[in-house]
Amino acid sequence: MRFRGRTESTGELASAVVEDAQRLVKLEIELAKAELKEMALRNAVAFGLLMVTAALVFIAVLVAVPVTLVLLGGHWWWGLVWIGAYLLIGIVLALIGKNLLKLKPQRTLDSVRETKEWFTDLKSSLGK
Repeated sequence: MRFRGRTESTGELASAVVEDAQRLVKLEIELAKAELKEMALRNAVAFGLLMVTAALVFIAVLVAVPVTLVLLGGHWWWGLVWIGAYLLIGIVLALIGKNLLKLKPQRTLDSVRETKEWFTDLKSSLGK
């Protein structure tokens, strides 16, 4: 076969394919490491937001409900405003946290799928 102005044997071509495959696997691992690091950071932020949400709901129940009961004599609606504000902030933070959660490294999975297809095509083109 003629490649870049020189003739290469089948062994040399096979060796080049193996080297390319090794480099591809190394790059896949690097991609997975980078994506997992990014995913861990995003999930830590999301987990933090969900914890703040839980704390706000806890405060709303622990503080706002007794305040509402105390204020029932006159301005009871302030207690409802208090409860509503904490619950609204909690819901918003929960939704943001839920949207930030990422449970699987999608780019890595897509890349591995493409690599598998490449190996399958290579294998079929070699007649095996």
